Amino acid sequence: MHIDFVDQTLRDGQQSLWGIRMRAFEAADALPHLARTGFRTIDLTGPGMFTVLTREFNDDPWDTTDFLVAGLPGNELRAGMRTYSVMGFQVAPLSVIHLWIQTLMKHGVTSFWIYDCAYDMPQIKALSDFIASEVGEPLPSIMYGLTSVHDDAFFADRIREMASWHGVHSIYVEDAPGVLKPERARTLLPALREAAGTMPLELHCHANTGLAPLNYVIGIESGFDRLHTASRPMANGASLPSTESMVDIVEHLGHTHSLDRSQFAPVAANFERAAREGGHLLGVPAEYDPRVYDHQLPGGMTGTLISQLSKHGMAHRLQEVLELIPQVRRDFGEPIMATPFSQFVGIQAGLNMITGDPYSLSPDEVVHYLLGHYGPIQGPVNENVRDRILSTPRAKELAGWERPDQTIRELKAVFGSDISDEEFLLRYMNSKEEVDATIANGPVRKDPRRSANAIVQH
Repeated sequence: MHIDFVDQTLRDGQQSLWGIRMRAFEAADALPHLARTGFRTIDLTGPGMFTVLTREFNDDPWDTTDFLVAGLPGNELRAGMRTYSVMGFQVAPLSVIHLWIQTLMKHGVTSFWIYDCAYDMPQIKALSDFIASEVGEPLPSIMYGLTSVHDDAFFADRIREMASWHGVHSIYVEDAPGVLKPERARTLLPALREAAGTMPLELHCHANTGLAPLNYVIGIESGFDRLHTASRPMANGASLPSTESMVDIVEHLGHTHSLDRSQFAPVAANFERAAREGGHLLGVPAEYDPRVYDHQLPGGMTGTLISQLSKHGMAHRLQEVLELIPQVRRDFGEPIMATPFSQFVGIQAGLNMITGDPYSLSPDEVVHYLLGHYGPIQGPVNENVRDRILSTPRAKELAGWERPDQTIRELKAVFGSDISDEEFLLRYMNSKEEVDATIANGPVRKDPRRSANAIVQH
């Protein structure tokens, strides 16, 4: 077969290892080489990157996006999105989600992978149809989870339906927590390939247990022809397999690809330097740890959980939270452990640990989840847990909640009707103080060099 590659260096690689903290200047010297490597698609951005750039650095994410897009001419560029939200866990009106798509397309991002871990198929299809109507490329996604509910037939039925939708030209299969075992891959991936017919399939497996490259080999044997990888410094561990290693494997198996190997080294050199100067992690192969299959936390969520515990002086209690997560996951109907459900489970486990009284305190998002406001719950919920959480006064307030449906005109009136779509989306996603500081900060830094002396030496 001919194997195409989807680059995740700029998006999931840095999300998994750097906590989505990559700034424009940290990617600058890699861009011309990434542009010439020959990737089928480059995954570029998402709402999380916009939020972190604004809140942590007061970097204008639209300016950052424009810089990245300008540095990657001739490549298909992609963003990820959920069906119910644009940022965080807040359920957004469809008008905002549609504007987000339209505005990203205006800035040069034309491919969108859509994920909904509740598998609310009408919602996924509606968003896919909208992207296709805007002449974008919709990519509905199969999000894998290791549960007693989601068997091969469940996933095959969903991918079969997705493959029938107008405007869908490929489908994406992701193992976010890195819990796909090779023995399961040998039954699941052929079942998905058969159900999808002739539709091209992409495979995206995180390397938390070190088994992702083997799953990619099984994927190729099953007929998957697009692999997601990252430059070696941004690969492995909580990230994905490296482009360098997978090209070796693809060639060894006798398949072809379109990548220019001469571009790999300068991309890697850029991110090795950026990681060293920015105090970021470099990707290293993970040691096998079977506990991953119990808690199933995605790499990015693990880092966030450690950060939250550290803020409260409880980083040393991480293992306690991880040990509580499997029970919470079962109590909640075994949701797929990816955003937002991995956060709901992880936060609830943390609260159970802190209070010592399980489910005596639950955030609004968990209440909304149990009320079905984030889509259907596929597995059986522990009724005692459901009753305890939904019997609170706050839960009764939220029981009659309906998805907001304001128009953009109505929403803009809150911020000033004459603001641009870009500024409106920033203000919708962030606080007034954060956006004001970002606008005042002006254009983002794009030069990776720190001094005139460095410029001369360069």
